[in-house]
Amino acid sequence: MLASGENVNVLVLDTEVYSNTGGQASKSTPTGAIAQFAAGGKPIKKKDLGMMAMSYGYVYVAHVAMGANQNQVLKAFNEAEAFDGPSIIIAYSPCINHGIRGGMTVSQKHQKDAVEAGYWHLYRFNPLLRQEGKNPFVLESKEPSADYASFLKTEVRYSSLLKKYPAEQVDEIFAQATKDALERYKSYKRLAEMNFET
Repeated sequence: MLASGENVNVLVLDTEVYSNTGGQASKSTPTGAIAQFAAGGKPIKKKDLGMMAMSYGYVYVAHVAMGANQNQVLKAFNEAEAFDGPSIIIAYSPCINHGIRGGMTVSQKHQKDAVEAGYWHLYRFNPLLRQEGKNPFVLESKEPSADYASFLKTEVRYSSLLKKYPAEQVDEIFAQATKDALERYKSYKRLAEMNFET
């Protein structure tokens, strides 16, 4: 649908699992997360839907988390609506399958914590900015400031690994998940620093 170039707006509520069918692992499930069909923790990193959509070059893309930055969410929705072409907003959406310590009542704070740990990144990609000689990619997440592994341990889908495997093995899984997240952040930072002046 995005490839069609039509003026459509898409909202993806990214729960990182197939929530409607019982929480199976999906291509959007991150490294190490336990889900149905990934009982030992997903061994590979999640797909980057935003980067896939940006590769078209003419699709408006935003990666948002309401609990982390409400202004950025509003700005993204306004820009996506105004954009004459396809747009997609990918919203971090913690769900009950994550097993968040404190329950779903703390999901807004959890989103903030996710961004601070570098688990979820905030950005907007507006192709129209290129016509003004500006970089179309705006990274709105700061450098991660919280411990990634500590954030993972606030969710049962990660912390339950400690009941299945020796601590050293879980540390390796968490180290790989941390590496994947940092790699993703660095790729976003490189994009944000590109010069588009004519």
